[in-house]
Amino acid sequence: MELQGNSVVWVTGGASGLGAASCKLFSKKGMRVALIDQNKEAAERVASEIGAIPFCCDVSDNASVEAVALDLVTKLGKPRVLLNCAGVATPAKIIGKKGLMPIEHFERLIQINLVGSFNMMRWAALHMSDVEPDDEGQRGVIISTASVAAYEGQIGQTAYAASKGGIVGMTLPAARELAPLGIRVNAIAPGVFMTPLMAAMSEEVQQSLASNIPNPSRLGNPDEFAKLAWHIIENNYINGETIRLDGALRMQPK
Repeated sequence: MELQGNSVVWVTGGASGLGAASCKLFSKKGMRVALIDQNKEAAERVASEIGAIPFCCDVSDNASVEAVALDLVTKLGKPRVLLNCAGVATPAKIIGKKGLMPIEHFERLIQINLVGSFNMMRWAALHMSDVEPDDEGQRGVIISTASVAAYEGQIGQTAYAASKGGIVGMTLPAARELAPLGIRVNAIAPGVFMTPLMAAMSEEVQQSLASNIPNPSRLGNPDEFAKLAWHIIENNYINGETIRLDGALRMQPK
């Protein structure tokens, strides 16, 4: 889809990592970028650095999502793109040293990663359906962030893998359902990337993870995620697909 220079792009989790890198690229492309994040201070700081517009939202809370969706449309206009990057990856075993995994842990990851992505999707789709289509009948693009854990979740990733597997599972039916409206739906399943969480780990841990990645044998760069997101936006024939971005990595049990 060819975007006009003033096209509106929504990015959740935009204050750090994959989301921040995507906001930066979209802003360079001339888009009006809505940087959406639960951390208000971080959102404002990053937005001021890259030329985006900050919005505070907790994607796990329906009232917060509804309010920010209406605010976004009022202040910026209807979106052409939604990129879901908001998420958490807290590990926990089903039966750990402290006993059973609290059900609240499982529910939290599902609510943030999966329900949050779906909720933003439905609001974005609603407003995209009203925009003027381009010459090929395209109105918008929705991209969610899955993970290679959706396919090869490791020990301690049951909740996380379930949440990301849900994103993979809903991508094709959502693309089919929204096709008559000219809205494409895709997902990216990144491998191990140099995000702030990873940067906080020791160099030894980083090198150990990188050594398991076949080619290139290094951690992913958030800019590479952003470039793939942009390609999906531009390429109208990518639809209903989850694309792995992992250097041919296949995760081991632990």
